[in-house]
Amino acid sequence: MIGGRNLPDVLSEPTLTSRTEDGRDIPLIVWRADGPLRTVSSGPLGGGIGVRRWVLNATVPMSYHRDDPAAHLASLATDLALGGPGVGLLTGVDVTEVVARTDTGVRAWATVGLGIPVPAAAPAPAALTQRVGTVNIVVYVPARLADSALVNAVATATEAKAQAIRELGLPGTGTPTDAVTVLCPVDGPEAAYGGPRSAWGAPLARAVHAAVFAGGDRPVVPWSDQLAG
Repeated sequence: MIGGRNLPDVLSEPTLTSRTEDGRDIPLIVWRADGPLRTVSSGPLGGGIGVRRWVLNATVPMSYHRDDPAAHLASLATDLALGGPGVGLLTGVDVTEVVARTDTGVRAWATVGLGIPVPAAAPAPAALTQRVGTVNIVVYVPARLADSALVNAVATATEAKAQAIRELGLPGTGTPTDAVTVLCPVDGPEAAYGGPRSAWGAPLARAVHAAVFAGGDRPVVPWSDQLAG
């Protein structure tokens, strides 16, 4: 386990494992649910709004150039015997460096790669050809969120990420490959809002901000550089 004991509900702490590619052991982390969870995600596998049972965050070399990330992640999930629908994420940083933060029952995890953050509204696309890294954020909210609140929670997490990047003194709002996943129970009273001043959006924002700030405030070596070393 990473970061301690299981949460007192249906989402586990991430478990570290690895896969072998080109003769090297490359890490990945997996969150498993004891039951179905309402989920919204921008990940390449399992994106959109639906019911999911796991989240996979896999390290890949910065030279990664496959044009079928969803199929790649589905293959990794099969190898790990992950049953049912889930979410798959990719990153060029070592996922063992995941940072976890909790606020008022909301749990957030972030793998933070901010080699060259870019402004979301950058005027020229040239920056996209540079090494940009990836920030992957996974959040569990212990209350059922309406569809609109799930979408709002993604916006809130993104705002909190951008705030952390600004406070780190970096000239950008994120990277072009960042992803956010928010999970919550399928049952219980429905919360209508997920904005930064709502009952669940406020602790979500604080937890995400703290995780991204902590992850960005330490040197992170791209996985390809670790292999070269």
